[in-house]
Amino acid sequence: MKKVLGTVTIGQAPREDLVPELAAILGRDTEIKEAGALDGLTKEEIARLAPEPGDYVLVTRLQDGSSVKVAEKHIYPRLQAKTAELFRQGIPVVALLCTGEFPRFAGAGLLVRPQPVLYNVTAALAADLRLGVLIPAPDQIAQAATRWRAVGRAQIVRAASPYGDPRELEEAAGDLAAAGVELTVMDCMGYTLAMQEKVRRLTGAPVILARGIVARVLREILG
Repeated sequence: MKKVLGTVTIGQAPREDLVPELAAILGRDTEIKEAGALDGLTKEEIARLAPEPGDYVLVTRLQDGSSVKVAEKHIYPRLQAKTAELFRQGIPVVALLCTGEFPRFAGAGLLVRPQPVLYNVTAALAADLRLGVLIPAPDQIAQAATRWRAVGRAQIVRAASPYGDPRELEEAAGDLAAAGVELTVMDCMGYTLAMQEKVRRLTGAPVILARGIVARVLREILG
């Protein structure tokens, strides 16, 4: 019997850069139904959702492969609508494909939110370690530093887009290695398994990948 999972990206579906890696972990007996908060919007309409000074910044991917920054305050209502729509279709488990922090969601099913999953797993492992944190954009560094400040002995936050020049990730990982990190968390669902392996190799330390942790939690839930 096929199991069904709903996914909601803060960008546009389908997420061909992300969902196939989830599917590989979940197995062939899981059907994934995708939705996106920006589905059906034009570039001009998306531009109006851009963050202003002081906004919580999110970075995501559009259907054409380009990346875009949006404000959490604009995306949250659209995420609510998309998750509610999937639950109305009878899908019992829905996963957000974003590690951003959001208010509570109202819904009639089980919603898997990556941020608390990622945070609590990392906090349980980091203890007195020097923690490296990777996020997509420089203007997310302050909010990431605030989010992770209570985890580990020290936190070193660096920005490297999963959607841009691969050299960004290499440079950021080099910085983390020079800082002597003992564990790194890749705090964005856009980072891939290959990127995780690259950071592990360059830092010489264990790496927690958001999509990997979330996929394994989903596999446990779905059975």
